[in-house]
Amino acid sequence: MPKLVRLYITHVLIGFAIAVAFTALLIGLNVANLQHLVMNVRGGWLAVVMLVVFNTIVFGGVQFAIAVMRMAEPETPPRGGLRQHLFTRPALIRATVESKRAASRS
Repeated sequence: MPKLVRLYITHVLIGFAIAVAFTALLIGLNVANLQHLVMNVRGGWLAVVMLVVFNTIVFGGVQFAIAVMRMAEPETPPRGGLRQHLFTRPALIRATVESKRAASRS
């Protein structure tokens, strides 16, 4: 099996474990009265299965993305160049402003 496929399967399984824990916490802590809905409504188990599947997709994707981004080589600082400053501070110019009162008096 290629390493990338093994990496993907591993992190999807980790995402599945996180999704199961997350769904258990949602139901256990009765967020948005989910515990009542799951336990007392016919077909409530289908809601639990859907929560686990969709959360597995989300958490597995995030887990895999983090794993792929961590595989990047560390960046090396740029070398050479003239090290010119792209943004120089503008020269300050003193400006005088007349107030409206002083202009209306004259």
